[in-house]
Amino acid sequence: MSRAHFRFYEELNEFLPREKRKTEFVYQFNGTPSVKDAVEAIGVPHVEVDLILVNGISVSFSRKLSDGDRVSVYPVFESFDVSAVTHLRAKPLREPGFILDVHLGRLAKYLRLCGFDTLYSRFFEDHEIIETALRENRIILTRDRQLIKNSRVTHGYWIRSQDHKEQLTEVFRRFDLRERLALFSRCINCNAPLEEVRKEEIIDRLQADTSTYFSKFKRCPVCDRLYWEGSHFDNMKKIISQLL
Repeated sequence: MSRAHFRFYEELNEFLPREKRKTEFVYQFNGTPSVKDAVEAIGVPHVEVDLILVNGISVSFSRKLSDGDRVSVYPVFESFDVSAVTHLRAKPLREPGFILDVHLGRLAKYLRLCGFDTLYSRFFEDHEIIETALRENRIILTRDRQLIKNSRVTHGYWIRSQDHKEQLTEVFRRFDLRERLALFSRCINCNAPLEEVRKEEIIDRLQADTSTYFSKFKRCPVCDRLYWEGSHFDNMKKIISQLL
């Protein structure tokens, strides 16, 4: 039985049992597993890891583990330049799109409200989420750690909080979405991009006060839902501003 010493940093510790957090510990193994196999056997999804040092040297996931190795595992770096070392996460998607698991319905609506292409269904199976993410270049957001441990997943994030507002803040920070915010540009019901519509075309669907005080409207081309910048719009702008 061979032995290697592992240390995980920052939020990666959330995947570890309490006795292994923020400290070096021994990992025992047989044969010559890859560093990636060892990291995931310990319990950390590969999509959460951005840098691994073995004996002080940056390595790829495929590096074989040897007896006596000292392994340091790091998450995404937000404020340090690590361009000179081996990045392990897939390159960021040019236009971020998301697909969410069954636990994140409220977050899906918030992301759509902010203008982000977000797929969600209470009936998605794990294999459907993975296949759709790969086919459409989407980021998987999930509360299920096992889902993003799947070796086929290239872009994913495990949502820490159970509060949908805190979840939105997590996603914005992790994927640097602030500059891409486009409030009320997508339908929160079906995710389709909204289209501007003349008030004259929908006048028979508006209540008297709405028709009197508002002149700009948008309509979902899929579900035909109407949107306008009323008090609900102003309230949501305040909420989003506070969250971010």
